[in-house]
Amino acid sequence: MTTLRLPPVVYAPTMVDVDGNTRVKMHALRDNRVALFVFSAIDRLEAQYGEGAPWVLLQAPELQQAHDSAPFDLLLLDRDLHPEEGKR
Repeated sequence: MTTLRLPPVVYAPTMVDVDGNTRVKMHALRDNRVALFVFSAIDRLEAQYGEGAPWVLLQAPELQQAHDSAPFDLLLLDRDLHPEEGKR
């Protein structure tokens, strides 16, 4: 089995919630799991969310903090979005 390693930092999309707080954007997958999509480069994030989309730069410990504040089942690196994967 190959072990994949995350880069030292990743770019995560963000959104403003109903209370006006900025948080990482989660996605509901077709199998009902929740995923956080992260990207190794800003151009990869913009290819999925559009130029000028809001984002945050995260280091590995900050990914744990993101999970603690908004739990997710999967962390997906440089993956294309599919239209049926809704936002949370």
